[in-house]
Order: sequence, then structure tokens, then C-alpha cells
Amino acid sequence: MVTLEDRNNRLLSRREIKLTLKDASGRLSRMNAADLVAKEFDVDRNAVVPIKMVSEKGSTDVHSTFYIYESVAVMNHQLPRYRVLRNMEKTERKKLLDEEKGRRLKAKQSAVAEAKTGRSRARR
Repeated sequence: MVTLEDRNNRLLSRREIKLTLKDASGRLSRMNAADLVAKEFDVDRNAVVPIKMVSEKGSTDVHSTFYIYESVAVMNHQLPRYRVLRNMEKTERKKLLDEEKGRRLKAKQSAVAEAKTGRSRARR
């Protein structure tokens, strides 16, 4: 792992790191790369977000960009929801999405039930 650039962005409360991961093309997932960066820079794994990972034709190196946020709350506030979900493990992501889907379904059912009771009272 070779660090090309390491910037501290005070405005957005994050570190912006550009790295070259040697001989990692096709062998490293985004989650594993985030784990490596967290260990290398001694930070919390949940605050590390892989933004860009690109490999070139004919090379086994991966050029990547990572954001390391000061806290998970700041990260959740600044990043789009899909980036936060992408940063989770598949089981966690599925559990969270299923819970939200259940809540939406219950809210929709209660709204329909209220609408039915409101109509029946109005007719009488």
C-alpha cells in the first residue's frame, strides 16, 4: 500500500486519502480494502468509506480514494444513503432494509384503516 496523497478536510471533518494498492487487482473487495486502510491508519473501520477503486489495463495495481470521517454520525449526515448502505455488511444491510420496509408497510396499513373508519363514519 502506497499513500499518494493524504489531505485533512476540516470543513467536512474527514481525511481524504489516495492510495495505490499493489498487486490487488481482482483480489480485493471494497470491504477488505476498507479494513486494510483502517488497520494501516489506526482508525475505526465504520468511519472508513471507499469512494473510488480503479485498476488500469495491463497493471495489477489499484488506484483508490478513501474518506476517513471523524465520527460515524458525521459520515451519515454528509454521505448519500446508498454510500452508507454500501459500507455495511450484506447481512446488516438486509436486516436494516427489511425493518424499514416493515415500518413503511405498517404505516401504510394504518393509514388505510384510518381512511376506512373515517369514510364509514361520514356515511352514517
